[in-house]
Amino acid sequence: MITSAIFAAICLSVAISGFTSLGTLTDPAVISDARGFAWFWTFLGGIAIAFGLLAWWMSRRQGEGE
Repeated sequence: MITSAIFAAICLSVAISGFTSLGTLTDPAVISDARGFAWFWTFLGGIAIAFGLLAWWMSRRQGEGE
């Protein structure tokens, strides 16, 4: 759970960095590529959050069954 939170924080920080750098770009092709790059890292961060929540939920459910 801790590892997924750290990975999610890293992914989302890269995504935020990518989105904030869009204003400095001028070439439409580069802007499109940078936007895709930022959305990819946002997706990875979302997956990491989902797996962290799933691990937390599974650990709680296992404790209830004992």
